[in-house]
Amino acid sequence: MPDGSQKQYMLDTHRLRDPEQTLEIVKPFLKDMGITRIANLTGLDRIGLPTVMVARPNSRSVAVSLGKGLSLRAAEASGVMEAIESWHAERIQLPQRLARYADLSLETNVVDFAGLPRVSGGRFDPHANILWVLGQDVGADVPCWVPLEMVDTDYTAAPVGGQKAFPRSTNGLASGNSVAEASCHAICELIERDATTLWFQHSAPPRLNVDSVDDPRCRQAIEMITAAGLEIGLWNTTSDIEIASFRCVICEGGGQPGHIGIGDGCHPDRAIALLRALTEAAQTRLTYISGARDDLDPEEFTDQAKFERDRYARGLIEGADASQCFATCPSHVTGSFEEDLELLLQRLASVGISQVVMLDLSRPEFDIAVVRAVIPGLEAPHDDPDYVPGPRALRISEGLT
Repeated sequence: MPDGSQKQYMLDTHRLRDPEQTLEIVKPFLKDMGITRIANLTGLDRIGLPTVMVARPNSRSVAVSLGKGLSLRAAEASGVMEAIESWHAERIQLPQRLARYADLSLETNVVDFAGLPRVSGGRFDPHANILWVLGQDVGADVPCWVPLEMVDTDYTAAPVGGQKAFPRSTNGLASGNSVAEASCHAICELIERDATTLWFQHSAPPRLNVDSVDDPRCRQAIEMITAAGLEIGLWNTTSDIEIASFRCVICEGGGQPGHIGIGDGCHPDRAIALLRALTEAAQTRLTYISGARDDLDPEEFTDQAKFERDRYARGLIEGADASQCFATCPSHVTGSFEEDLELLLQRLASVGISQVVMLDLSRPEFDIAVVRAVIPGLEAPHDDPDYVPGPRALRISEGLT
């Protein structure tokens, strides 16, 4: 992996390498990771924003990953990297330890379990043995143990050595051309999910005025969506952490029924954050049109389900005043991932979140970085079926902020 952290590609995301280079580097390893097919889904919809699916039939989680971007190569790199990071998280090789929290916390550094997201029906017992996996507290620069069930994504069985007390998801899992690059993406994903969850605590939040968006890349995506006859709603979901986050909702225009698309994006550069939300919304719509994901419930394709989703999306758009301005969203554009990482840690610390644990899942034989970030204090995704509101969400719902 490259040693430097200077960004070389900054079109529809920020990377150390451009998509072509990344694809060439990972191509020899795709077979080893069980990746059998990369399919271009773009033409199944009329929007035209490049979207691909990547098949990994023997996956221990989902067998299909999706990728998007402003170019087909960028979409392919996006989808392949998602599949690669899932493969790594299913086969963790980091040091593990069976121990009770009550004992382990007296000997060494352990993640702040009180700040970890919980699941409905689950209860963490600090006096019961569970498996822990070793990560690194980035801010303190010390080793730190984390419950394995929060990191492992082998969903073919119940969590090994776990208590089913914490969410099992890919939230905070990311890949990149260096550990610093992957770490920034992982932290942004966790900030995004937290911001979206907090945004849902507000009733009828105002929309973004689409005409206020001045970034040419975002304008291109917006115009492709509207030229396809779709209605679009944009929201600035940025939280008190002040790292740009957006939500995009699209649905058929003129009250016509059809598949919707919802996307979220987060990045220090507000243009990249919004572009991610736009392209993810187009990707989500194509996910439904293609039926590619194996974790979609067949019930979601009934006429009634499509009608309810369409009514929900249309209600969101029509029920919100478009009074927000794109320029009011905070934005930080840097030239390196080290600068981004420092910024993200500073912004988290500003709201009292000081512990960021990074688990490096990378393999030495692959020239690619894969990490899993665990950040106590941030909210889990609100739409997880077993989501339990944490302190940040409860403060908003109780009117304390």
